[in-house]
Amino acid sequence: MNDHSPTGSATILATSRGRGWRGLEAELLRIPPGSTHISGTPYHRLGIHVGRPVRAQCRCDGREHRRLQKHGDIDVVPAGLDGVWEDDRECMILRLKISMDLFRQAAIDLGRDPADAIIPRFQLRDPRLEAIAWALKAEIEADVPSDNLYADTLATALAFRLVEAGRGTSRPADAGRALLSRQRRLLADYIEDHLDTPLSLAELAALAGLSLSHLKTQFRNSFGVPPHQYVLHRRVVRAEALIRNSGMPLSQIALEAGFAHQSHMANSMKRLLGVSPGTIARPRN
Repeated sequence: MNDHSPTGSATILATSRGRGWRGLEAELLRIPPGSTHISGTPYHRLGIHVGRPVRAQCRCDGREHRRLQKHGDIDVVPAGLDGVWEDDRECMILRLKISMDLFRQAAIDLGRDPADAIIPRFQLRDPRLEAIAWALKAEIEADVPSDNLYADTLATALAFRLVEAGRGTSRPADAGRALLSRQRRLLADYIEDHLDTPLSLAELAALAGLSLSHLKTQFRNSFGVPPHQYVLHRRVVRAEALIRNSGMPLSQIALEAGFAHQSHMANSMKRLLGVSPGTIARPRN
């Protein structure tokens, strides 16, 4: 699969560029047939085949792979490796680039040596990696993106799963624990006080004194939902209260509640409450 073609020879159909993602970049590319040599990069790469099968071959890490590349097949190429990829006809791939820092932290959290936690994999099938990849694809194709905390969550999940897909992964010792009551109160109060600002998993983890992997697990165990869903729910609650009890225009309420814009607020409220901001606002008008 020619999942590493230079941007100049590929058509970018959707991209995460300009969306403020941290540690991860995603691109959906249409790749022309032919052969391309790609030098090693300073980030780890995943190429997920999208759509109809193509006959492909690649030469990487001293090995040659010939295969019928099918929808969902994944190539994993660690940083620094170069190679040649060739397809017999046009294909489409979802290219994911994971920063070394994000991967290194995931490996450490999971008890692995970062230098030994990733190996080249070709035509890998992993349902959990696929599910994360398709969620990322939906995000970059969406006209109205989700909150960046959701992108943070997907990026972290991808890094952890990539480490887990390797050999000899150990589970974090306290993965089944819940937050201490002090940590729970601290996080809930901090989120409530900062709903109108961008929030990140790293920020919340530092506040609670936890690693990213432990924050994700313990937050869900304590609140019943992942951090990005909890934050979205609190923003919807705040927006509804402001609509009912203030005279502010909806565009301003969206910003006060931490949404990127009014459409983002409207989509979120329809999804969680089943009603639009306009419907809620009618009684006050």
